[in-house]
Amino acid sequence: MMKRFFLLLVTFVLLQNFLLAQEPYNPLRDYKKPYQNVITTAVPFLMIPCDSRSGSLGDIGVATSADAASQHHNPSKYVFNKGLFGISFSYSPWLAKIVDDVNLLYMAGYYKITRMDAIGFSLRYFGLGEITFTDEWGTIRGVQKPNEFAIDFTYSRKLIDVLSIAITPRFIYSDLTAGQTVGGVESSPGLAGAADLSLFYEQDFKFSGLHNSTLRFGLNISNMGNKITYANYSEHRDFIPTNLKLGLGYTMELDEYNSIAVSFDLNKLLVPTRPIYWSKDSILPGGDVGRPIALGKDPNVSVAQGMIQSFYDAPGGFREEMREINFGIGVEYAYRKLLFVRAGYFYENKCKGGRQYLTFGAGIKYSIIGVDMAYLFTTTRNHHPLENTLRFTLTFDLVSFEKEDIKNQGKLK
Repeated sequence: MMKRFFLLLVTFVLLQNFLLAQEPYNPLRDYKKPYQNVITTAVPFLMIPCDSRSGSLGDIGVATSADAASQHHNPSKYVFNKGLFGISFSYSPWLAKIVDDVNLLYMAGYYKITRMDAIGFSLRYFGLGEITFTDEWGTIRGVQKPNEFAIDFTYSRKLIDVLSIAITPRFIYSDLTAGQTVGGVESSPGLAGAADLSLFYEQDFKFSGLHNSTLRFGLNISNMGNKITYANYSEHRDFIPTNLKLGLGYTMELDEYNSIAVSFDLNKLLVPTRPIYWSKDSILPGGDVGRPIALGKDPNVSVAQGMIQSFYDAPGGFREEMREINFGIGVEYAYRKLLFVRAGYFYENKCKGGRQYLTFGAGIKYSIIGVDMAYLFTTTRNHHPLENTLRFTLTFDLVSFEKEDIKNQGKLK
């Protein structure tokens, strides 16, 4: 009797699994299974690392050593620079295999007011090339050169010798349509204001067998600002890419000439995840916006609510929230702080965009001038706009020659 019961139970379980395997995807039952649900925002150019040093380290930089281009990843690093003043210029051709007039330009710099205070700035310009606009009948409406740019300033201060913070206000301008009328609606440039809040920790240690060691930690919540719209009198507004970045870095000075630094970054967008709506005939992923939500949260919320909600609103629950975290790791070898060789890797889950690539680069610094280059190679079928493209950064660093620490006069140590 028990044997027959056991065989019946096994048969029932196998039959049930077979029947379930034949059913279509049902998010209410199978919501933990991976599916494409990429988070999109306006002005994504704000998330592109522009300088070649970070570009060769897997696009990381929140916990690397300070340099003149620190504004993008972590402006609170500026006060840890050894120099008095520094400025960098970066150039990145965009979609170079397809067009030759789309590019990203970046300029950043800093000035140390005292050994405890520093100010910085950056200007990012994304030129989209020459575009011919037409109406729905193919009539040419004009030839324009759409562009986007962002300008920001920062103030960083050491709270103690090993810890600093920074606040970075930012102005964002995005002109994608050059005033064209789209769908009967007159368009206009998108404008937004935002700010970054960052923190940086750097501590030297002495270990047996090493000349010196440095541990670093960085945090940056970037692009906290208002939603943006491109249509006059439109109630529809899009989130800008508010982002949380955390990182760790460790540098080993093997001797007075050679050093190796390893750094690791985590990133998560702090904007709502698109929910799954009920569709007319099924509950497949996507559905129709405006219908009741089957899984997830309503994305039509305020910026502050969206930042909080981004930690628990994924339709796939905790597993999908984890898939929204991408990471990068980079290694940098330095000889006499003059010659640098770098490599890195960036990973993004295939359900959230699928960007996965290796980066390589090198740098040289002589006196106050430094030149860095970066090269990117994708490891999946998802091509990157910078794939097989060389990027360059030119840096000028003016080292302080002041030897005494005269705090009352505000001079550097």
